[in-house]
Amino acid sequence: MANVTAQTGDLGDRGDLAGRIAQAAEVLRAGGLVAFPTETVYGLGANAEDPAAVGRIYQAKGRPPTHPLIVHLGSAEQLADWVEEVPETARLLAERFWPGPLTLVLRRAARVPLEATGGLETVAVRVPDHPVALALLEAFGGGVTAPSANRFGSVSPTTAEHVRTELGDAVDFVLDGGSCQVGVESTIVDVTGETPSILRPGGVTREDLEEALGYPIGEDGANHIRVPGQHPSHYAPRAKVVLVEPERIVAEAAAAQEQGHQVGVFLPPDYAEAPVKAYAVVEVPESMDAYARELYGFLRELDQLGCDLILASLPPERGLGVAIANRLRRAAGPRS
Repeated sequence: MANVTAQTGDLGDRGDLAGRIAQAAEVLRAGGLVAFPTETVYGLGANAEDPAAVGRIYQAKGRPPTHPLIVHLGSAEQLADWVEEVPETARLLAERFWPGPLTLVLRRAARVPLEATGGLETVAVRVPDHPVALALLEAFGGGVTAPSANRFGSVSPTTAEHVRTELGDAVDFVLDGGSCQVGVESTIVDVTGETPSILRPGGVTREDLEEALGYPIGEDGANHIRVPGQHPSHYAPRAKVVLVEPERIVAEAAAAQEQGHQVGVFLPPDYAEAPVKAYAVVEVPESMDAYARELYGFLRELDQLGCDLILASLPPERGLGVAIANRLRRAAGPRS
């Protein structure tokens, strides 16, 4: 039985970081694709105003062209340049949470090509909270459209090595900034209507949003705007993911092993001392911050170890646990 540990890569010795950021900005200006770190996951970036470059993102990922992308900006002050108008709610949330793992959906300005919005008249925008990402955006001087830097539907990358392994030569430049500190994607909030609505849970919690606004926000996805991460199967490893109740996970693992599966288990904190018959075991951290940071690395490592089945339980769905549960449900979703 293998014990899985989180990947904890750092900046390492990669030469002149400022020089590499300048190179990456030049690649973007030339219509190329740059993978770069954010606090959430690594993004696959292109010039947001270049339809041909944006189209290369869809090709590299195998992503359906109707799935919108997120435009990354260098500061909240740039928001008005990319959207039709900035409602007071959007301004308040941007001031409170940017830079940070919050994406706002607003009416697009004319400069945003429909290729970047999946054909929609709305655009998703955020300011990442990572020094390398912000330095790249400043050096480039414009908006960078960037979904996660992985094949569509698969596990999101949280290290540069994940990007290189999965996308290879499809990326023109990989800007290494170490491991991502949040580990799950940004929260997406629609602010086009009277009441904000969460379209995807992520690094900013519902509780955080409601505290900032001073009132409850709408039900998740109530207005059905298309945004990243809504496909039934998403964030999925090669191994099949099955969700079970925490108290059943030890028994289910033993049964699956007896049936010939190479089982990977996400062992909940309350069962950390339980004897588990499995090929590999992940000991789930008690801290939801730590769990989110390590989630995708755990899924990738169980794949690398050769597991064909992964058993997991949903964490308590409050705070960041909502986003983790969302990712696990999508990872376990029906695959075409």
